[in-house]
Amino acid sequence: MAQAFKRFVPIADRILVQKLKADVKSAGGIILPDAAKQEVNQATVLAIGAGRVIKSGETLPMCTKVGDTVVIPRYGGTELKLDGEDYHIYREEDIVGIINAE
Repeated sequence: MAQAFKRFVPIADRILVQKLKADVKSAGGIILPDAAKQEVNQATVLAIGAGRVIKSGETLPMCTKVGDTVVIPRYGGTELKLDGEDYHIYREEDIVGIINAE
């Protein structure tokens, strides 16, 4: 059920992301135990809302798009579990930045 997240539709300026998995091996090829793995602060955007509505009634478009790799804060957001997979929901203003492919 890898597509369980497609049932969730973010509202307004919210973004559904899935954190990238931490490396299992070090740069030297040593397999790391779970206790030694560092938490990854990067995630892939899976779904976005329509955007934030301002006082004049206009909807500001989102800066991120589905498929972007973003930098997320260490704390914050809302955790969501769908079919055994962990996802997180953030407001767009909480996203620190977008990582562009070279």
